[in-house]
Amino acid sequence: MANEYQLNNCPNDGISSVKFSPSTSQFLLASSWDSSVRLYDVTENSQRFKYKHKSPVLDCCFSDSVHVWSGGLDGCVLMYDLNSGRETMVGRHNNSIRCMEYCADTNVVVTGSWDQTIKLWDPRAQNNIGSYSQPGKVFTMSVCGDHIIVGTCGKCVVVWDLRNMGYVEQRRESSLKYQTRCVRSFPNKQGYVLSSIEGRVAVEYLDPSAEAQKKKYAFKCHRIKENGVEHIYSVHAIAFHHRYSTFATGGADGFVNMWDGFNKKRLCQFHRFPAAVSSLAFSHDGSILAVASSPLYSAELTPSDAGEDAIFIRHVTDAETRPKSSSNLT
Repeated sequence: MANEYQLNNCPNDGISSVKFSPSTSQFLLASSWDSSVRLYDVTENSQRFKYKHKSPVLDCCFSDSVHVWSGGLDGCVLMYDLNSGRETMVGRHNNSIRCMEYCADTNVVVTGSWDQTIKLWDPRAQNNIGSYSQPGKVFTMSVCGDHIIVGTCGKCVVVWDLRNMGYVEQRRESSLKYQTRCVRSFPNKQGYVLSSIEGRVAVEYLDPSAEAQKKKYAFKCHRIKENGVEHIYSVHAIAFHHRYSTFATGGADGFVNMWDGFNKKRLCQFHRFPAAVSSLAFSHDGSILAVASSPLYSAELTPSDAGEDAIFIRHVTDAETRPKSSSNLT
C-alpha cells in the first residue's frame, strides 16, 4: 500500500507501546519486551536511537522533544537524553511499571505500577515528587488536561487532579463487565473511552450530573463470526485523532477500527494486520497513525497465525478519520 509501510529494525519481541513526539510527526518512540526503547525517524524509515533496560519495557513517553522516559518489569524509571545520549535512573516502584504518561499542563511524568501506586516525577529536577495509593494494580492511564484517569484491576477507574493530589476527585467502576484493558481521554477533556478484554468499548463522561451520565454508552467490537461461532477479542489499544476527536481501536483480532464517538458511528476498518494490535498512536497533527502488531498480544490466535513483531506507519485520510453524519454504530 502506498499510504502504509513497515518500519525497519522493529523490536524482536512484543511491542508494548508506540508514542509520537509531541512536536513533530517525524519521530516515534517504541518500547518492547526485548528490553529496548527505540526512537524511529518515520520519514526516513530509520532507527535513530536505542537504549536498553535490564528487563522488558512496558511503556514509554516523551517529556519534551529531546527527553524520553520508560519503565517496565524491573520497576525502574529511566530517562534518556536524545541530545547527549545520557541515560539516568530517576527512581523506581516496588513492582513492575505498567504505564507512563506525561502531563504538559502540570509538567509532570506519571507512572502507574502493579505495586498499586502512581508516582509523579519532576522532569527538570529528575526526582520523585509524590506517591499515591490506588485501589489495585494499575493497568492503564490517560492524561486529561491537568487530570489523570487511572484504570486498575477490579474494574476501578480513578480520576485525580494533578494540581491537588490530596484527595481522589472521582472514583468509579467501569461500565464494562470484564477487565479494563485501555483508557484514553477525549481531546475536549469531557470524558474518556475505555476498552476491555471482552471485545467492548465504553464512552464515558466525567461530569457526574445525571444529564451528562445519560450520554454514556458501550458497544461491541473486535469480534469475528466464523461458522456460526462468534470469536471475541481483547481491545488492547485506543488512540484519539486530536483534530477530529475520532478514535481508533486495535484488537487481538489484528484489526484497527476508526470510530466517531459523538455520532456513534464506525468510520472504517483497516485491513487485518499480521498479528494482534498491541498499541496505537496518532501524530500530533493527525496525519499519521502508528500501528504496533505483536504476536505476544495474540493469545487468541494460534502461533502459526500470529505473524511477526512489526510497526506500521499509515498516512491516514480525512475519509478515514473525519466525522460523518449521525448514525448508529455498525
